[in-house]
Amino acid sequence: MIQSYGLPIISEDMIYHLPTKSEKISVVNQWSYHARLYHAAHFAAENNLTLIQLSSFGCGLDALTTDQVKEILENHGKIYTMIKLDEVSNLGAAKIRLRSLLAALKRKKFSAYEEKIFAPRPKFTLDCKKNHTIIAPQMAPIHFELLQTVLKKYGYKIFIPQLPDKNAIDLGLRYVNNDMCYPAIVVIGQIISAIKSGEVDAENCSVILFQTCGACRATNYISVLRRALKFAGFEKIPVFACWGLETDEFILEKNCLLDAIKSSVYGDLLMKVKNRMKPYEIFAGETEKLFENWMAVAKKDLVSGNYFSYRKNLKKIVEEFDAIKIDENLQKPRVGIVGEILVKYHPVANNFLEKILSEEGAEVVMPEFTDFFLYTAYDAIAKEKLLVGSKKEKIFAEIFIKLIEFFRSPMKKYLSESKNFCAPLSIKKIAELASRHVSIGNMAGEGWFLTGEMVKLIEENVENIICLQPFGCLPNHITGKGVLHNLRESYKNANIVAIDCDAGSSEVNQLNRIKLMLTVAKKNLEKNIRAAV
Repeated sequence: MIQSYGLPIISEDMIYHLPTKSEKISVVNQWSYHARLYHAAHFAAENNLTLIQLSSFGCGLDALTTDQVKEILENHGKIYTMIKLDEVSNLGAAKIRLRSLLAALKRKKFSAYEEKIFAPRPKFTLDCKKNHTIIAPQMAPIHFELLQTVLKKYGYKIFIPQLPDKNAIDLGLRYVNNDMCYPAIVVIGQIISAIKSGEVDAENCSVILFQTCGACRATNYISVLRRALKFAGFEKIPVFACWGLETDEFILEKNCLLDAIKSSVYGDLLMKVKNRMKPYEIFAGETEKLFENWMAVAKKDLVSGNYFSYRKNLKKIVEEFDAIKIDENLQKPRVGIVGEILVKYHPVANNFLEKILSEEGAEVVMPEFTDFFLYTAYDAIAKEKLLVGSKKEKIFAEIFIKLIEFFRSPMKKYLSESKNFCAPLSIKKIAELASRHVSIGNMAGEGWFLTGEMVKLIEENVENIICLQPFGCLPNHITGKGVLHNLRESYKNANIVAIDCDAGSSEVNQLNRIKLMLTVAKKNLEKNIRAAV
């Protein structure tokens, strides 16, 4: 089609060996094809060529590349053209775009290439720690309330916005490429909303994010947020990582890390015991009241306690929730929630799924939040075994896992001794369960861990599962949706539904699919009850 207009074509791999002047890019360069694409954009800018980028509909990775290629070209006064392809064979729109490009090129005056000098980005410094309010996005309300307490203890003025409303999501859609994954839109929308509303001083604030550093697009949330802040008029706000490639002068002190681990274990335990007992309590509100009391105690302990008080509190939490009077004859379908970490725990991102399930008469089972960080560490072990990972990184990962398990071991002990609760599995065991169905070499996104969580739930007799993934999240569609057939063949009673989360998702459609899954769950429960009589 392009050649029909008399235009010669050079593909990006034909020129990758040719040198270009090295200029920085705004994103983390994660993938080999995209490295060639950025190189081609620089080459086109230097040699007075025109670049046309072909993008696939629903390819979430192109949300990053299209913005970056456009930025490279427009920085040098070049015209950026992108043609989005899908299964539609009608090329009329593409031809119109090509003719428009040719018309624009005829009118455009030639400009010689000039190397750009970029101003350094705003960085988080030790002075920022003293003077700035640090905005951290809400992800998991229980855990982040406790984590906020820890960071304040170590001198950080942390502000976590309230759960975002529709206006915040709309801000995310306004300033973020809409092909970017939904968690990025939610996170960035709530941050910009907090700044625009005046909840924080735009002249004295910074933003902290977690950088995964893997093949997932979450590695580039920081880059996407910086671009969004620039478009919103807040480009001077420093954005940095608490963990990852761009930590600036933020230092995660040893004691702060240890307290953060304790806060995560507290959050996992309180989430587990609350979800387990609340659906069956005889005295309405008793579980919630006990939960609020222990949240206050946990915060106090994180500020002024020690390991012994922490261990004592874990024991008391299990004992007191285990003693709540429940209806022993009442049985409800147990429904596990798995998926991408933000949509799994963030009530707004999953359209208040936990609340819906509870109102529909189900017991919600949430996997441990801490397991995700164990998974990211375990990847270094898998890389050393299967790919080209280093022994040094493997040893560091093993030490980190042992450190977390040291703080989890009291919780696991007390849960295993209780009447109503079960202890979490080790990450090694979850990897073993996942390896029955996928290779643990699947490390992008939630990777093999997503499959492992589903198998773990089924092995614990939680056969009803909702698998959440952002629309366009390719890795999670592979290890989530992609393994459902195999799981159903391996576990005949597995009742699993996959739900896409997106700003444009129909809540009615989601609700109908949930209710259909619950109908099957209730029928299976009745069948099991009759069989047991």
